[in-house]
Amino acid sequence: MVQLHVKRGDESQFLFNTTVDAPLETVIQQITAIYNGRLKVDRLCSEIPELADHGIALPPNMQGLTEEQIVELNLKDEWEDKCVPSGGPAFRKDEIGRRNGQAPNDKMKEVLTRTVEEAKALISKKQAQANICVTMEMVKEALDQLRGAVMIVYPMGLPPHDPIRMEFEDQEDLSGTQASLQVITEDECQLWWAAKEMQRGKKLQDYIGKNEKTKLVVKIQKKLEEADDDSYLDSEWSDRQALKKQFQGLTNIKWGPR
Repeated sequence: MVQLHVKRGDESQFLFNTTVDAPLETVIQQITAIYNGRLKVDRLCSEIPELADHGIALPPNMQGLTEEQIVELNLKDEWEDKCVPSGGPAFRKDEIGRRNGQAPNDKMKEVLTRTVEEAKALISKKQAQANICVTMEMVKEALDQLRGAVMIVYPMGLPPHDPIRMEFEDQEDLSGTQASLQVITEDECQLWWAAKEMQRGKKLQDYIGKNEKTKLVVKIQKKLEEADDDSYLDSEWSDRQALKKQFQGLTNIKWGPR
């Protein structure tokens, strides 16, 4: 098997096994799926502790409001009585007003906390250091573990607007978030090796030969990132002549009558 060490920028992501005769179209598709799947697990592992600490998400029109504002506007969370944690709630106020404060009890909180740690370990970047490849099956196992833990603690489910449920149903809205910048869609994904883009339509062996024991470092990136890297070449400060004009005071000169 050929082993690819997948990086984004200089940051290690995961190891991936394939063969020299694999079409690059397939390799890119599989690597993108694992890369984005790990991001989804990471997002859930960041949000589930909030669920453990402060209960379900408030409806969007109630988030960030004070108790006085909620009373004044006559707003009610219709999901509070439907989505009750197993064993009953323990009140822990969410100071930023995203969640309703009806948190799981300590036993149920431990179920969520322990499962988050197990899921994180399964798809961790440390797997590469241990020479363990992360597969799509491992990503799915991590997601199933998290989904199962949430179902144990919230057997009636979560509200449709809760970001955890939205992630599980692939309805997450990442627009305007830092997380959206990390995601790479299959169409915009490029794979680079030895300063060359590995072109779709070719096979891995077209670049590395037919040695199945090859190990190499490849970089995953968006098409836009490549364009951004070259954008400075078009900027004024990269123009030697423009720089010379600035020193001579010849920029922004208006010719003709004022």
